[in-house]
Amino acid sequence: MNIQAVADRARVSTATVSRTINGSNKVAPKTAERVRRAIEALGYYPNTNARALGSGRSRIYGLIISDITNPFFPELVKSFEDMAVRNGFEVIVANTGYSPERTEVCVQRMLERKVDGVAVMTSEMGSHLIDRFHRGQIPMVFLDTGDPANGISNILVDYGAGVDDAVEHIASLGHTRIAFIGGPMDLASARTRRQALLASLKRKGLAVNKSLIEVGNHRIDGGRAAMDRLLTLEERPTAVIASNDLTAIGAIGSLHRHNLRVPEDVSVVGFDDIEISAFLHPALTTVRLSRAAIADRAFQALFRAGKREDGPLPALEYRIRPELIVRNSTAPVAAKRRG
Repeated sequence: MNIQAVADRARVSTATVSRTINGSNKVAPKTAERVRRAIEALGYYPNTNARALGSGRSRIYGLIISDITNPFFPELVKSFEDMAVRNGFEVIVANTGYSPERTEVCVQRMLERKVDGVAVMTSEMGSHLIDRFHRGQIPMVFLDTGDPANGISNILVDYGAGVDDAVEHIASLGHTRIAFIGGPMDLASARTRRQALLASLKRKGLAVNKSLIEVGNHRIDGGRAAMDRLLTLEERPTAVIASNDLTAIGAIGSLHRHNLRVPEDVSVVGFDDIEISAFLHPALTTVRLSRAAIADRAFQALFRAGKREDGPLPALEYRIRPELIVRNSTAPVAAKRRG
């Protein structure tokens, strides 16, 4: 089946069929509907490569993430892809695994597919790779790490507010010996969360004890190992704030293994609010970072850039404020340990 057969059935030219397939507003609505009925009746599937050549647009977006095994990212991918499908776009998902070499391959793959825009939801994108997209006039949107410019937007998460809410909650329960398990310091997002935690402790007049600051890897095993180290201290923490939920889950596993109860002996707070957090035992108190909100801002930034015909989209910055979700993994500090 070819485009000529569709044109004959709809009694239009092949050019009109092409314009209809590519979403051109130059085709009258009744004519476009007739073409769509012909396409459906004949079971015609347009050649996407040919469409890209004809329209100059592939209707494909790239989505670059760090770690597909972290439930935060599949939830973000699903939300982004849902929006893309509703608007007639495909999505190429690239998982870097925090590897610079793999990131290079991901970028090359997207350039070869001539994507119409890229959502960079990872913090390890090198400037030389950003330049490759920029030279190709491909719109980009970043999560936290973007430097807004023409064609480049940034989604800024107010980590300070989210972490501050977590510290305020823990402090209100009488905890003063508060530990923090962060992520790898080579990740911008991990550094930002750590800095937000230290600043929040200082603002509230709580001691910043370096022995209570640990580094994990944003995975369960890293959280477990970091909690193991904290439990070797002469005086263990009464509360732990983790840089993400997987780290918090690992910390809870370590506490259980050492016959300590959560939250009776140690309170634990996560960050992200991945779906499983509500079903843990105990259910995890965490700072919710909405994947749906991030996906919405990312898609809209690229979509708006693609519809603009008078040059690159001016720099845009979107702000997202996390929300504290209080569940059962936090409680007042045990009376015997106060003071």
